[in-house]
Amino acid sequence: MSTHPAEPFRIKVVEPIHLIQETEREKALQRAGYNIFGLKSDEVFIDLLTDSGTGAMSQDQWGAMMIGDESYAGARSHQRLSAAMEKIFGFRHFVPTHQGRAAENILCAVTLKEGQYVPSNMHFDTTEGNIRARGGRPTNLVINEAFDNKSDHPFKGNMDLKKLEDFIKQIGPENIPLGMITITNNAGGGQPVSLENLRAVSKIYHSHQIPFFIDACRFAENAYFIKLREPGCENKSTLEIAQEIFSLADGATMSAKKDAIVNIGGFLAVNDSALFEKICNELILREGFITYGGLAGRDLDAIAVGLMEGLNEDYLAYRLGQTAYLVNELKKLGIPVIEPAGGHAVYINAGKMLPQIPQAEFPGQALAVEMYRAGGIRAVEMGSVAFAYPDPDSGEMHFPEMELVRMAIPRRTYTQSHMDYVVNVLKNIDAKKESLSGYRIIKEPKLMRHFTATFESVS
Repeated sequence: MSTHPAEPFRIKVVEPIHLIQETEREKALQRAGYNIFGLKSDEVFIDLLTDSGTGAMSQDQWGAMMIGDESYAGARSHQRLSAAMEKIFGFRHFVPTHQGRAAENILCAVTLKEGQYVPSNMHFDTTEGNIRARGGRPTNLVINEAFDNKSDHPFKGNMDLKKLEDFIKQIGPENIPLGMITITNNAGGGQPVSLENLRAVSKIYHSHQIPFFIDACRFAENAYFIKLREPGCENKSTLEIAQEIFSLADGATMSAKKDAIVNIGGFLAVNDSALFEKICNELILREGFITYGGLAGRDLDAIAVGLMEGLNEDYLAYRLGQTAYLVNELKKLGIPVIEPAGGHAVYINAGKMLPQIPQAEFPGQALAVEMYRAGGIRAVEMGSVAFAYPDPDSGEMHFPEMELVRMAIPRRTYTQSHMDYVVNVLKNIDAKKESLSGYRIIKEPKLMRHFTATFESVS
């Protein structure tokens, strides 16, 4: 087995986990309608469903929560979070929100009109869902290398600059109320975006007077990738790189449940004062007062500490190393994974691993179900269940380029032996992969169906 950097922490508190019997797992799948979101946590052995809010907080974060100020307005906790926001992000205004999708909802509510377009490298599911819920049209313009598993491009999350320019000219900037980019690119394998690309994207958006917003969920991981891979950045700190990234933008949304390493929280930040006034009005209506945004004061303090901890380079070396370890072990088995390793997750190309299952029968869902059935591992489909959509004009179904299964690794939570267990389960699945069959949807909501849809096997 290869190795990865030693964990830069000691374990102080543990949570017991238990692998239930295979017959019990099968009953759990049936009860959940073969949707892994419907499983109970105590039915899951290794939970790689998401890295959002599932990590382990530090002693400093827990200590900070004890001094949380629960005042309704003007709490000291908000002041401490404001100081961290100013140090890292530098935007003139921000509001806390209960999580990232709340920030996206508010941003769409105050900027987006029906029929307008929002370009990005690749929108993730909640961003796309919030745009579609307002009648908008999310558009992905990532570079073509993002769809090549074997490409060793160091920044496969980059926006394709020609695609962006052509798209703006075709649609017209008046029909684009804001432009976005996601760092790292979650829907495309957790792949980073280069500082060079961010500068160019910012220049293009601003040349057309289009406000530029960053989906900043994994900004710290992206900053560390830039430090490791981008010439001229090797001597910069991750904090300095982050500061430069956000100086290029007009605002940002963030789920703090990712790189701020907390269980709940997020924010929406902007420079435009008039836009901020609209945001405040919407926040008060939907979330809470502008200094707490639906969170307890203790949560604000945990975020303030976690934002800085997420930029710690010893932690980031371990974090990216754990993901790379799992990618390398699966590569040895010939399992098709997105390369190079991303930051927060490992992505299996289920379409290539299970070529006998057509795209319309959801090979990613089939693999995710089998991972739970075979070893109690909960991963998530990131293919046609999550991202296929009907064209708003023709009704024709659009399928994503890749049928993926994402294994998102919670921060500071699982050990190398847990990763070895995952590798062994996938080795056993790979040995019998020709026997797997697809699934069909029985029931689904109109938007973001992957969370609550129910399935049945086609066999």
